[in-house]
Amino acid sequence: MNPLVSADWLAENLDDPQLVILDASIKTKLVKTPPISTTLRIPGARFFDLKGAFSDKESNLPNTLPSTEAFTAGVRELGINQDSKIVVYDNFGVYSSPRVWWMFKAMGHAEVAVLDGGLKAWVENEYICEWIEDQNINPGNFEGKLQPSLMKDATYIKEHLDDNNIAIIDARSEGRFKGMAPEPRAGLKGGHIPNSLNLPWAQVIKDGQFLSKEELKTLFDSFNINDKTLVFTCGSGLSACIILLASELISGQPKAIYDGSWSEWGQESKDYPVHQ
Repeated sequence: MNPLVSADWLAENLDDPQLVILDASIKTKLVKTPPISTTLRIPGARFFDLKGAFSDKESNLPNTLPSTEAFTAGVRELGINQDSKIVVYDNFGVYSSPRVWWMFKAMGHAEVAVLDGGLKAWVENEYICEWIEDQNINPGNFEGKLQPSLMKDATYIKEHLDDNNIAIIDARSEGRFKGMAPEPRAGLKGGHIPNSLNLPWAQVIKDGQFLSKEELKTLFDSFNINDKTLVFTCGSGLSACIILLASELISGQPKAIYDGSWSEWGQESKDYPVHQ
């Protein structure tokens, strides 16, 4: 599957028996525009509990990827099979859905895509919605297989701070990146990982959808990173997946997420180097 599909594509494929639609909507104060709806869903969509069942409960960090076993068990409960074609959306347009796309990729499932524009695009194209209500779902046979190359930890980041073959790209706002705006989570320093670059996630999105490939290429080319391995970071590993997906739309470069992100690196109790 292409990593990004349109509302028209989804409508045309809605009756595909292998298709599973996941609603990855979350509550957040980091998106300025309100969600288009919190009571409607695309017909048949199943709720992917990103902040609950699909975050590592043993971690003190938000949003971190759960174990392969926990991820597999949760996905099976959603009725997802090895041969399922998955489309993920959220009710902001594009915000939390790329995180779920990346999680399936990290667990070895290739047939997954994000709905460009999310529920907003679906509604604006006048496609039918249904009320959110409980569902009876038969368990699936999904089997996760972790792809270690798609995620990095703090040790890797420390070892590659001065590696010219690696580009660390931070999706937080410029104010947070430069330490001029407060972090939304307590106990975190201001600033950024040394030698990292800043590409606020909102710069790759317009009206709830990704920029065109031509616009994305121009944006990424401005960083002169075409020959590097890309490691994406943010506040908690969520919006980093937005700019990773944007990069995936135009480039086959090796890419990974620093899953701990600033929630780990920026802790006041840590001695990781910080620049402002």
